[in-house]
Amino acid sequence: MVKKERFKKDAFFSKMSRLGLALSYDDVRLKTGHSEVEPAAVNLLTKFSRQVSLNNPIVSSPMDTVTESDMAIEMAKLGGLGIIHRALPPKEQSQAVAKVKFYLNGLIKKPICINQDEKVGDVLKTREEKGYKFHTFPVLDVHGKFVGLVTQNDFEFCINQNLKVGDIMSADLKCENDGTSVKEAFDIMRKNKKKVLPLLDQEKKLVGMYVFSDVKRIMTGSSAQYNIDANGNLRVGAAVGVGEEALERVELLVKKNIDVFVIDTAHGDSERVIKTLKKIKKLYPHIDVVVGNVSEGHSAKRLVDAGADGVKVGQGPGSICTTRIIAGIGHPQVSAVYECSKAIRGSGVPVCADGGIKYSGDITIAIGAGADSVMLGNMLAGTKETPGDIVMVQGVPYKNYRGMGSLGAMEKSKASRDRYLQTGSGKDKLVPEGVEGIVPFKGPVSHIIDQNLGGLRSGMGYVGAANIKELQLKADFHHISGAGLSESHPHGVIITKEAPNYKT
Repeated sequence: MVKKERFKKDAFFSKMSRLGLALSYDDVRLKTGHSEVEPAAVNLLTKFSRQVSLNNPIVSSPMDTVTESDMAIEMAKLGGLGIIHRALPPKEQSQAVAKVKFYLNGLIKKPICINQDEKVGDVLKTREEKGYKFHTFPVLDVHGKFVGLVTQNDFEFCINQNLKVGDIMSADLKCENDGTSVKEAFDIMRKNKKKVLPLLDQEKKLVGMYVFSDVKRIMTGSSAQYNIDANGNLRVGAAVGVGEEALERVELLVKKNIDVFVIDTAHGDSERVIKTLKKIKKLYPHIDVVVGNVSEGHSAKRLVDAGADGVKVGQGPGSICTTRIIAGIGHPQVSAVYECSKAIRGSGVPVCADGGIKYSGDITIAIGAGADSVMLGNMLAGTKETPGDIVMVQGVPYKNYRGMGSLGAMEKSKASRDRYLQTGSGKDKLVPEGVEGIVPFKGPVSHIIDQNLGGLRSGMGYVGAANIKELQLKADFHHISGAGLSESHPHGVIITKEAPNYKT
């Protein structure tokens, strides 16, 4: 018989429930405990879904002012995960996913190929239009057979861009058979001093390609924090909606080797969501599907029973969300995370806490309450990697940030209207559930992630938790008053120099 794990926090939340209280981040603080854990030594490994691991528990939100390819690339390099928003047209969203998957090129299963009869100038124009970061292309003949490679050197030394690719390509190449492992490729490429290793089947057709810079990185562990898949490529997720629109996106995303789908709706416990979940899992059972958003335990359990590989929790806690005020619904986030995680204990399905996080300590609280990961929007907004230009307001740099339920987002995108079940509404009759605003420009997102992970590590040290699972088991809470919250913040002083991890 499997021993049932005991969670310290159960008694606390049971008491709060009996009192009729639902709590958010400002209502609680974690209790400290005896600790033999140094913050620098804690293990932040966790999961976003059944099969998708994270080296740290931070995921960027699928918002049109937060996550496109640049943010997703940086999040995965930092050990987390980016979810590409669905306000992009399906083809553009799949191209953004491809940019992330091709960024490292461990094993490229489906390399972007060109034909030997194409003009050099046309290839360069396509590369610029698509925003490809790489310069090496496999070359195929009219029968689809591999005949050579063109590299950055070939392009740079080509003066006449009207020449055909076949005139400048390298044809005398070292190739290997399909099934060559990363380690085998590393040894072969070192021995032959080759930067690219094409993999061919018996009919001389290209089935994959290794790039040495990334193979070396994988083998030497020089970027151990990167969140990569089994082929050494960065992990990335993408948001989809419901119905036929979702299936259209899913079909395109599968071709780009997507790691995880996120059915991204304001109310995840709805019949259309569950039907879409079942259809996706039937078509692509090998790819995880995270579903949201919900905020009640019975809703989380219903999604898991329907086949969800991850549950996203949060209805209305976001800084740009007005759902709770406009619709009058919602469950304060800490209690919502606890109730949802408790309802699906033992299922192996992770919970992602989405929204309401203002400080790094809130991340510790969310995980202590039962979350396996957290999704950030506002805290990442305004960074260099977010979409949009910097705007100057009275000499201060800002970037735009808005909710996907804001009027601007709904007017621009059918996907945003659909997320809030307003697909059929005329633009003059839209009912927004979010606002639009600006946030100060914050520089590289890596600075934000470093500070938040530092705060999380510190919190885990105070609790005595060496890893995420221990934090979930050992976490216990104090319910604090308004005076307790005031006491928690700096008081009685005029702050003369802002800290990088604290703003009033």
